[in-house]
Amino acid sequence: MTDFNKIINDNKPVLVDFYADWCQPCKMVAPILQNVKKELGDKVKIIKINVDNNPSISAKYGIRSIPTLMLFKNGELKFNQAGVLSAEDIKKVVLANS
Repeated sequence: MTDFNKIINDNKPVLVDFYADWCQPCKMVAPILQNVKKELGDKVKIIKINVDNNPSISAKYGIRSIPTLMLFKNGELKFNQAGVLSAEDIKKVVLANS
């Protein structure tokens, strides 16, 4: 949890993908996030949190369904949405919070 808090306190946007290995829609998000990272590069940090392996983080942020994407900047939650989003929608959210 301490490492997670350090990561989300970055002054650039940090996109967190809450997922599970058994979740089929979650598997659709990975290539979308790779596309986002390729296009935005150093403008965003993207991390994946497995909800089964990190129940305390999942509970703290009230993860009820997966995939869930959250965007943090300076430790502050800027965006939170469950479901699969398009690369374009994710880029808009990241750039609006850069």
